Amino acid sequence: MTDHAQEQEMEIEALEAILMDDFKEIDPSESGVSTTNRCFQITLSPQEDDLDASNYTPVQLALIFSHTEKYPDEPPLLNVKSIRGIKTDDLNMLQEKLEGEAYESLGMSMIYTLATSAKEWLHEKYGQNVLDEVVEEPASTKDDIIIPHGEPVTTETFLAWRERFEAELALERAKLMPESALTAPKDKRLTGRQWFESGRAAAKGPTTVPEDSEEEEEIDFDDDFEDDDDEMLEHYLAQKSEKSAEESKN
Repeated sequence: MTDHAQEQEMEIEALEAILMDDFKEIDPSESGVSTTNRCFQITLSPQEDDLDASNYTPVQLALIFSHTEKYPDEPPLLNVKSIRGIKTDDLNMLQEKLEGEAYESLGMSMIYTLATSAKEWLHEKYGQNVLDEVVEEPASTKDDIIIPHGEPVTTETFLAWRERFEAELALERAKLMPESALTAPKDKRLTGRQWFESGRAAAKGPTTVPEDSEEEEEIDFDDDFEDDDDEMLEHYLAQKSEKSAEESKN
């Protein structure tokens, strides 16, 4: 013979251990079921298990039950209430669903199974709305420039830097030019690049071309003078050093 009272007590102890704060005993007058027996409430929300329901619960359901005298050989008394955000029509639908599942589970402890079914229904019905309301951090815009250190680079600061750099470069080139290049008439005055290239060509000597060659050798100045700013300075210092050596001999 089945000891219904003992089986019911064991089920309550198991539910307390599994559900903890989501499980509590309530006054029968607050249960919404017609009984004077002990009544219990399970609080359910549509969140997944990895979400913190205590911090974000826009929708919550109360599953209320009370054991009958011959439970689990007969269904428990059930009631569902909206704690927050659940429509009355949906509650009626869920109530009918759970009562049908209770009859299918006769002969075994079923409260946890019914609670799991209610939670799944709640997630299907309201879970997507909950996820849509989660506030996400704004993503960085495409125009943002992230620099680990220093000030952010903007178009204005880059143009200002480039203008200052070109001015300093022009000044250095002017210092490297011989005085004759600077005092010559404007239309005959050499640019820094022309002066440097002529000096390099003289240092290398004339380029010989075989008599039977039909094409003259082409010099790619873009490659030869890719680093002309640094080489101009080295060339000038070398000439200055040779001039100083000659003066010391005389």
